Amino acid sequence: MKGIQQAQFMLEAISLSAYGVIHNEGGPFGCVIVKNNTIIGKGSNQVISLNDPTAHAEIVAIRNACWHLGTFRLDGCYIFTSCEPCPMCLGAIYWARPEKVFYACTRADATEIGFDDEFIYEEIMSDLPQRKIPMEQILRPKALKVLSEWSAKSDKIIY
Repeated sequence: MKGIQQAQFMLEAISLSAYGVIHNEGGPFGCVIVKNNTIIGKGSNQVISLNDPTAHAEIVAIRNACWHLGTFRLDGCYIFTSCEPCPMCLGAIYWARPEKVFYACTRADATEIGFDDEFIYEEIMSDLPQRKIPMEQILRPKALKVLSEWSAKSDKIIY
């Protein structure tokens, strides 16, 4: 993929971020996913319009691309996002396994306008008892039974 193509795809992601702002759908973030030089997934931040805290541009675009491809993996795909992904989106990107991520703005740029994800990075590194949202383990033996059943399946699909 050449620099001119990369710039065109990033401009599309930036355009999606502007669309979301203009239509009050959510934050100023956009994303496109490309395979074989064709956009196969698009997303703008839709947190506000969908009342969905997971509707970040990258998540929306990953869902769109996976639906389009009929698979849960983005092998051979490139992600173009208007801003460095937040921790949630970064996790989803790693699960989807694209070839590469291109981003425009940095997480520091997002922090400057009120989108500060640093507390999430800190929470991830904190021990469970120190986290701001309490977590309590219950019914582990029952849940372990299901994990064991899945592990024993001969027809499971590993991801």
